[in-house]
Amino acid sequence: MFVIAANFTAVQKMASLKQMNIQEKYEKLKEYLKSLESVAIAFSGGVDSTFLLKAAKEILGDKILAVTASSCSFPKRELNEAAAFCKKENIKHIIVESEELLIEGFSKNPINRCYLCKSELFAKIWAIAKENKIKNVAEASNIDDNGDYRPGLKAVEELGVKSPLRYCGFTKKEIRELSKHLALPTWDKQPFACLASRFPFGHEITPQALSMIDRAEQFLLDMGLKQARVRHHGNLARIETDESGFAILTKKDNRLKVSDEFKKVGYTYISIDILGYRPGSMNETLKK
Repeated sequence: MFVIAANFTAVQKMASLKQMNIQEKYEKLKEYLKSLESVAIAFSGGVDSTFLLKAAKEILGDKILAVTASSCSFPKRELNEAAAFCKKENIKHIIVESEELLIEGFSKNPINRCYLCKSELFAKIWAIAKENKIKNVAEASNIDDNGDYRPGLKAVEELGVKSPLRYCGFTKKEIRELSKHLALPTWDKQPFACLASRFPFGHEITPQALSMIDRAEQFLLDMGLKQARVRHHGNLARIETDESGFAILTKKDNRLKVSDEFKKVGYTYISIDILGYRPGSMNETLKK
């Protein structure tokens, strides 16, 4: 009976959040951030964490801290963009070494890979927060993340990490809309997940393969693709992109360029996924 009541309450809360307009949610977010008093934010430089960091800066001023993890699964371009944003906004920024491949079991790419990574990362961020006399740690998942397999959220819950955007009911679309209103450079940035997410579960993650993926994706971005994922299947690269990306890749000259470059990177076969980009596509291999 209690479980049914608890679930009903959760459903009521979700329905209530959906009925709030975007401005009401933003006001709710500001109130929530103010209640935290001080916060260290896990900052990747992506759409969600940039929006959260900007809002926290507006409300808490110097009582915030941005922490970015540097590892071989996090492209240098992303690290540079995160650092540049913090410098522009005058936000204290700490870059922490977080080499996931050293975490026991991570390189075997189990289905709880993200849990292993987030547990280690948030433990480090908590240590940094305490050193800097910061009371809370926060991350930037949104309510759209609730509908997919996200083992990292278990680590968030276990370690007492706050999730302000989920708490206030923000969708990815709403975050982009407000980011555009706030003139944030990330408002139309492609979604990004760590390069380890490009491997099928159970396939070993290696530094060499991560480098191959990074170089291949960078080449596609340099070609003009706005959305590009290179899923790693051994010697086969499976490209996921959006409609504008399809238009670029269907041109013969561009296909030949991609083939030449990917073979230099180390791939033997190159394919384009006809379903296009979809977040968490490797989760499709999991048994329902």
